Amino acid sequence: MTSQSTPLEYQSQQTRMNILGFWTFLGAEIVLFSTLFASYFILEHNTAGGPTGQDVFVLKDVLIETFLLLTSSFTSGLAIHALRNNDLKGVLIWKIITLVLGASFLAYEINEFFHYVHEGVTMQTSGFASALFTLLGTHGAHVTFGIIWIALLLVQVARRGITVQTSSKLFIASLYWHFLDVVWIFIFTFVYLKGMVM
Repeated sequence: MTSQSTPLEYQSQQTRMNILGFWTFLGAEIVLFSTLFASYFILEHNTAGGPTGQDVFVLKDVLIETFLLLTSSFTSGLAIHALRNNDLKGVLIWKIITLVLGASFLAYEINEFFHYVHEGVTMQTSGFASALFTLLGTHGAHVTFGIIWIALLLVQVARRGITVQTSSKLFIASLYWHFLDVVWIFIFTFVYLKGMVM
């Protein structure tokens, strides 16, 4: 039995189990990204005489990427707030804005990769470059998956409305998106900022 104050996504046993299962999945994702960060930290000084992070990182671009992704996390939170108020239009609008911001982030990241290649940094250049591309590429692939997932979910929500099932899916997708933002904060701090000063 659930109270009226219980959020819609927690009002069935199945959706509560789905959310719990997703937290477990995020635990595995933390292990994945921890491994990638550890590899990067081991290899970040192995430049083989090639460019370093200080040579190729562009603070302005990184700040724009950070602003886009963190703002998308905020709009995703606003979508969940609209969900809690049973505001279908608000959910759709805020999630679409989230997708636009996420896609803009990806566009900047792809442009960043082209900049690296132009500066002579490729997967084959050095251990540093290989670890950098692997870490950033894995995060970017997760953002791409998140955009596709949320877009498909919005089609379902537009057709079915806000139900216990769709609200659970929206909440889980929002957890995933916030997780990607947390990973990016670590990338911004320990890859970019640290790389620019070393």
